[in-house]
Amino acid sequence: MHKHDVKGVLFDLDGTLADTAPDLVHALNLSLDDAGFSAQPLDKMRHAASHGSLFLVKTAIPNADEALQVHIQQKLLQHYGRINGDHSRLFDNLAELLTLLDEQGIPYGVVTNKPARFARPLVEKLGLTHQLKTMISGDSTRHAKPHTAPMLLAAQQISTPPEHILYLGDAERDLIAAHNANMLGGVALWGYLSATDTPDLWPSKQQFEHGASLKQFFA
Repeated sequence: MHKHDVKGVLFDLDGTLADTAPDLVHALNLSLDDAGFSAQPLDKMRHAASHGSLFLVKTAIPNADEALQVHIQQKLLQHYGRINGDHSRLFDNLAELLTLLDEQGIPYGVVTNKPARFARPLVEKLGLTHQLKTMISGDSTRHAKPHTAPMLLAAQQISTPPEHILYLGDAERDLIAAHNANMLGGVALWGYLSATDTPDLWPSKQQFEHGASLKQFFA
């Protein structure tokens, strides 16, 4: 993949564009405390932050009854609605990357499975609402990633052919969605990958070790 192949850039949100784990794990711990469980350390739970609220709960208390896990998940979402974005930030070098994309006239946006009621306030707190050319949430189309529907809607909104869009994500479903939508998949290795993830086997065009290497790609 070459820089000149890329005419548009789309990002996954959690674990790719923004480090949201501190808020997500804090909301998890508030909900665990409500139910009488011990708090979980951020470092232990960070890898689960890309996979949704129920996955977070199941990772924290895998042996709990499923009904209890769902109950705690609902409490987590309530807490998260209050603290969403309080301690989230763009990953290192990505603010500078977005400035570089603006200077080069390359449109960019977000395709996330996070519901709009959480994704849009988070993007607002990150100060990106007016910079993004598209903001596709998990409920913007009938299907979420790895389905191609949200990917192709984003491509339409940034007026860029899918084959010239670099889609960056930190989970296998992100790269499958990019591949199936005929986009250029890029693995964000700085994201919430776990020790069992195998990014070398994901259908990507390139892997980026950190935000600095991604920024260098566009320099």
